Amino acid sequence: MAGSVGLARVLEPAGVLPQAAWRLDASPEIGPDEVRIRVQRLNLDAASYRQLAQKHGGDGAKIRAEVLAIVAERGKMHNPVTGSGGMLIGVVEQVGPDSPLPVEPGDRVATLVSLTLTPLRITDGLAGWDGLSEQAPADGTAILFGRSIVGVLPDDLPPELALAVYDVCGAPALVDRVVRQYRQPTVLVLGGAGKSGSLSLAAARRAGARTKAVVVSEAERDALRGAGLADEIAVADARDPVAVAERVGEPADITVVCVDVPGCEHGAILATAAGGTVIFFSMATSFPAAALGAEGLAADVTMLVGNGYVPGHAEFAVDLLRTVPAVRSLFEARVAGD
Repeated sequence: MAGSVGLARVLEPAGVLPQAAWRLDASPEIGPDEVRIRVQRLNLDAASYRQLAQKHGGDGAKIRAEVLAIVAERGKMHNPVTGSGGMLIGVVEQVGPDSPLPVEPGDRVATLVSLTLTPLRITDGLAGWDGLSEQAPADGTAILFGRSIVGVLPDDLPPELALAVYDVCGAPALVDRVVRQYRQPTVLVLGGAGKSGSLSLAAARRAGARTKAVVVSEAERDALRGAGLADEIAVADARDPVAVAERVGEPADITVVCVDVPGCEHGAILATAAGGTVIFFSMATSFPAAALGAEGLAADVTMLVGNGYVPGHAEFAVDLLRTVPAVRSLFEARVAGD
């Protein structure tokens, strides 16, 4: 067990799993069941990048310096403020003889586990990154454990596009699972124009749901309207629960939170019908605020944490990208903007 979940890589505090650790051993020498990846690109979690960008006033050099400092200090990319990390793509360099992962040297892969538990070394100082986007070209090494998740990059997608999809691939798969437990539900997505939001809308519609979205601006509304993924679109600040509830109107059976800022819990609860389900995918979510808010509002809703993993999630998300042109267009525009 110790090797399969990476306990041997934990430096402090002793006895915790790698995600909960403050510092990991990121040395490139691998154990029998580990895999070493030559890193090519990082994708920082949206909540983490937003926090860093706001802290440093959008100064790319300072954002880059802090990411480097976090990785150097912690042996992983684990933002101490948001508690989130991201994921990466790279090429498999070495596979331990006891590794159960279905990869071999030379495979170009995406890690489907968080950078908050992935031992990581950066060796190029992120010299190719201006600090002004979530995706950062990088050189270094990362270590995967026996119970890590990894996907070989599809040949028909540019790696930047595949990375953007894999970063949020847990969202649409869970939305699909939950929607299929209802009969023709209405699904509301807060942050419907973003990566996880647009995939969630597409998954909900494919599963037979009526779809609604909340976006923060008229520009996002127009982009999402052009994509045709939502039957109704409201413009509102997801942090304003009254505004969200008023502009959404009839409560949804399922509400999906994909907004990368804190304070969206109460709006999601108010916009969900009694007996409905709220799925929190944002790493900016305060789960105490969600639980206590539901109690305070006497809201009979089931609240789920989107943990980023559902069996087959990567394949499901990539299939949506391939078969729903509107989703691909939104992703390509976002990657080009980065």
